[in-house]
Amino acid sequence: MSERTRAARSAVATRSGAGGQGRGALARRPPAVRRDAVRNYHRILGAAREVFGESGADASMEQIAARAGVGIGTVYRRFASKEALIDELMQLALGEIIAATERALDRTDGRGLEELLRALGQSFADHARYASLFLQRSADATATQRIRAAITELTVRAAAAGLVSHEITAGDVMALVLAMRGLVGAAGEAAPRAWERFLDIQLAGLRAAGPVSRVPPMSAAQLSRLAPR
Repeated sequence: MSERTRAARSAVATRSGAGGQGRGALARRPPAVRRDAVRNYHRILGAAREVFGESGADASMEQIAARAGVGIGTVYRRFASKEALIDELMQLALGEIIAATERALDRTDGRGLEELLRALGQSFADHARYASLFLQRSADATATQRIRAAITELTVRAAAAGLVSHEITAGDVMALVLAMRGLVGAAGEAAPRAWERFLDIQLAGLRAAGPVSRVPPMSAAQLSRLAPR
């Protein structure tokens, strides 16, 4: 084979390889249909949050589809039922809390407890308008245990760092979380930031020196029955 022939074949192979790479790169780009599916997914979730906030359990899939600007078939292709859609919203909210829990545990300065409490308060506020739908569902046992264990660990760290009294227990913090959730529900849109002031006041109280109460703290059995949902 002549040098010219080999050179010609080499050039063809090089072009073919480059073309193959180009085709591979194009193949790796998300197709338009996939991008549309993702966009519709987020539209449906956003619409569901609005409609459930307005109508609660009486909201219909048709209302959600109309608010999202998609066909009812598009909604049902993604979510088989209204219950499945509510479950998805709950799982997303729970995922945010678990992520916040892990971030709080990553802190080594003792301030993870306050960070997690603020994240929980913000989550309660973000989902307040349809929180009743979440409370009708069974809690995720694994996630609940993880959050409870994190609160216990973070309370110990905060006490060691001198940020809360050594008399404060995880049960005390759980009671604060439940009270904060109740305040968010009671204040509603009339005072949407009331929980923040409430938490500031409670954190100041947790830092107070000296005896905190004549009432004994919650037992481990009592604490195990509480869930920050």
